[in-house]
Amino acid sequence: MNFLSLRSSDYQRYARIIQEGVAVRTHFCLLKWLQGEIQHYLPHEIMFAAWGDFDSNYIHHDIVSALPGVRTNRSNTGYFSPTLCNLHRQWIELGKAPCTLNIDSLGLLFENWRQQCSLGAALQDMRSCLLHGISDKRGHHDCFYVIFSSKDNLSSSTLSAMEMLLPCLDMALRHITPLSPHLSLVANLLKSEAHGLSEREIEIMGWVKMGKTNAEIASILNISLFTVQNHIRHIFKKLDVNNRPQAVFKMERILSHD
Repeated sequence: MNFLSLRSSDYQRYARIIQEGVAVRTHFCLLKWLQGEIQHYLPHEIMFAAWGDFDSNYIHHDIVSALPGVRTNRSNTGYFSPTLCNLHRQWIELGKAPCTLNIDSLGLLFENWRQQCSLGAALQDMRSCLLHGISDKRGHHDCFYVIFSSKDNLSSSTLSAMEMLLPCLDMALRHITPLSPHLSLVANLLKSEAHGLSEREIEIMGWVKMGKTNAEIASILNISLFTVQNHIRHIFKKLDVNNRPQAVFKMERILSHD
């Protein structure tokens, strides 16, 4: 598939996707973009971006997903690097062309992931993944992408779409600052008792501290605005506060006393 062979409706949709991708400047915008029309061509629940020196197993990563708890700052790169390097080698052996794999065919490759964090748990519901990357001829490092889908099989048209959209996807990623897996309010709060807050409520408080509105949090977590508002009410009650600034202050005090 190429742009010249697209139908008019597809051409217009691709044009919108690319235009929106060019405008991405924040992690929230990136998540919103990946949950939008691009899902028509690249259906997925989790996207993994990795970059660095794959030969020496020294890589960085960013995770983008609307699934609860599946976040960059809730994961440990050490668990994932060997698997990502293995998948990167497979991609190179296939001539650096986009390819799909069945999750079950990977055997024990993901077993360690499944035992370590929310991402590992989410992978249990995934059935296939798509690999592709971009080689940096100046920096001599690849930027490698893996998207995970709950669909049993990703079609050949998905491979074509990935090849066409990857430059735009890569550009969008380069426009935003990578999240640190270590400097996270949410990760720190999960180590504390946090006044009886649930994992979801702690996650919501992480976004509240970042200044996100209820509507933005609902979009990020793929839940209803009413659900967010309900969680916020429960958080205020558990923390014995009346508003968002008081809640953030209370949470910071919890961390300072851990």
